[in-house]
Amino acid sequence: MWCALPRFIRPITAVSPLPNSSLATLCRRGVSAAVYPAISSPEKLEYSTQIVTREYADLNISNNDGQEVGHVRVRQHVNPLSFSKMVPVELPDWNAVYKDATLPLMVDIGSGSGRFLLWLAKRNCGLKNYLGLEIRPKLAKRAEHWVHELELNNIHFKHANATVSFKQFISTYPGPLVLVSILCPDPHFKKKHHKRRVVQKPLVDSIVDCLIPGGQIFIQSDIQEVAVDMRKYFDAEFDKLVHINHVDRNILCDNDGWLLSNPMGIRTEREIHAELEGASIYRRMYQKQW
Repeated sequence: MWCALPRFIRPITAVSPLPNSSLATLCRRGVSAAVYPAISSPEKLEYSTQIVTREYADLNISNNDGQEVGHVRVRQHVNPLSFSKMVPVELPDWNAVYKDATLPLMVDIGSGSGRFLLWLAKRNCGLKNYLGLEIRPKLAKRAEHWVHELELNNIHFKHANATVSFKQFISTYPGPLVLVSILCPDPHFKKKHHKRRVVQKPLVDSIVDCLIPGGQIFIQSDIQEVAVDMRKYFDAEFDKLVHINHVDRNILCDNDGWLLSNPMGIRTEREIHAELEGASIYRRMYQKQW
């Protein structure tokens, strides 16, 4: 029987101020300033990046991406409606990428660098499988490079547009889908670009249909407008989904119904950067009704 997610926040160790560093140094490391628009200065970006490194230090992954990956400098915002992104990708051979393809599955839509999912997978070997869907191919390729470096057999990253490929992927997976996360997706601020946002009704329908009863959906953004937009779509599924605080009264929300803490046990990289800037994080978790 599938167990609920641990409800705790990993303790964050205070860190001392770090030496200033130029933005050029970060670029040489393969970090694009555009990826972290909330960071107000090169010094804060360097400080924030070092905090991320410390938070994920126990992953023990190399900073060297390998010749087959190269420097990972990507644009933050990608148009998922472009012709090249609307082409379905090849389905994985589940028995080849996972040691046990019947284990419960968590899918992270927009997995970014992949460290968040790697952290979870490393702690749940033999208990769950993890799939990261990332629309930017270099990020997915580097994350998969880290999977092989860590010799993990319960996690896989795939370059894919979730809007196009999610249902196709999950309908072929041998085990149950127990959790889907969509964390700090591209905001696409301009109104004319809202149609590019990842959370749209077709994807929501696919997630809800594929999720097993009792399975969960976790959404999060540091941009209130984006969080409210995602919430609108999932709240509309009230006949199939219930917010987690109605299932477990020990889970606390603020007066607007946002979770007061991150239930995953680890902060995402974007979350770390945003909190350093003093931004609020807006979170909701839903559970599919039995």
